[in-house]
Amino acid sequence: MLAIGGIEDHIHFLIGIRPSCCLSDLVREIKKSSIEFIKDQRFTKFNFRWQEGYGAFSYGHSQVDDVVKYILRQKEHHKKHTFKSEYTTTLRKFEIEHDDRYLFDFGG
Repeated sequence: MLAIGGIEDHIHFLIGIRPSCCLSDLVREIKKSSIEFIKDQRFTKFNFRWQEGYGAFSYGHSQVDDVVKYILRQKEHHKKHTFKSEYTTTLRKFEIEHDDRYLFDFGG
């Protein structure tokens, strides 16, 4: 784990993984263990669960410092940009084709 941060409706984390790592398995385990932790610590009286799906983007070693700074400044960043605008901008930046019907439920 290189950095983690977020706000009420999403989180970002930057990790270094080997190419042989199955990303979907890793995300499943992170979601599973964090749900157990939230429940055990009684952080909420509600039945916490993660939304289905996730977004994953790859960065080069030379970009790590900038990505860490970005992650640690989430509260500041989201005073100006919504999660939806952030996510769709990132998809366009990485030239990832997508259909808005299959994106996250951004609420509202």
